[in-house]
Amino acid sequence: MKWKMYILKGDKVMRRNPFCPRCGLGVFMADHGDRYACGKCGYTQWKRK
Repeated sequence: MKWKMYILKGDKVMRRNPFCPRCGLGVFMADHGDRYACGKCGYTQWKRK
């Protein structure tokens, strides 16, 4: 259900989560509160406070 990864703000479509830098476009990273993680390759990106 990729449509849940996007939100509408006015007349623009924005992504909720970033794409994985290793896997490329189309592979979203999961939001785990303090980090983003890719389910395909396992790449983890920590959020800054």
